[in-house]
Amino acid sequence: MKHQMIAAEQPHPLLPQGEPLPGGQRSGRPQYLEVRNLRVVFDGFTAVDGVDLDVTQGDLRFLIGPNGAGKTTIIDAMTGLVPATGSVNHTGTEILGRKVHQIAKLGVGRTFQTASVFENLSVLQNLDIAAGARRRPLELLRRRRGTDPAVDEALEIIGLEHLASKQAGTLAHGQKQWLEIGMLLVQNSELLLLDEPIAGMSQDERAQTGELLRRIGANRITLVIEHDMDFVREYATSVTVLAAGKVLSEGSVAQVQADPRVQEVYLGTTPAKGH
Repeated sequence: MKHQMIAAEQPHPLLPQGEPLPGGQRSGRPQYLEVRNLRVVFDGFTAVDGVDLDVTQGDLRFLIGPNGAGKTTIIDAMTGLVPATGSVNHTGTEILGRKVHQIAKLGVGRTFQTASVFENLSVLQNLDIAAGARRRPLELLRRRRGTDPAVDEALEIIGLEHLASKQAGTLAHGQKQWLEIGMLLVQNSELLLLDEPIAGMSQDERAQTGELLRRIGANRITLVIEHDMDFVREYATSVTVLAAGKVLSEGSVAQVQADPRVQEVYLGTTPAKGH
């Protein structure tokens, strides 16, 4: 199926596609991620071996698999951190082979397992800096009469309005992860690549993170690396299972859990004969 290029005009700073419709959906053609024959080789070792992926806007896709399956390496390749071959097409634009900052400017944002925030600055200042690409360097931390509308909305989306003036380093672990996601939102990231966003979180933080992913994923392309199968079952709309750098299975949570290959390689069980 051939995809058509989506218009670059973005009428809203944090909702990049079309006009709002009931239920948080967007009008217009959906954005998409199309990965073809992605390969990453380190000193003769093939870490990612011909991976194909298709993720569309609104699909909260989870990438799962045993340690060493190549999950984080795929995201590293998409964001320019490791060299790779193949194709990574973000809504009509090839991003593979570009430099890290160029990929970010094309609307690709990622998080790491440990949140990367400016701990000595406030929540508001962190978001302000992330949104600062549109302003001169000397204006980034200048006291202003008002904040960028995108920053105000990001604060609301990530649920940290009441902590806007709090130093980021004093936030709880989960709150730092939400702040990092907010920093991607104000950068107009349309493709979100999230590496184990609930690692180390409390049960309450995990639930809040899941709901946050649902909110932001409704109008973005979202790919989440995760090990916690309870979280995957609760929040994934689709799942891609990796093993030894290849796609082992793909579909709904129920479909991949029922796949004998997944049960054997990833879940560590072998289905009984005759079932």
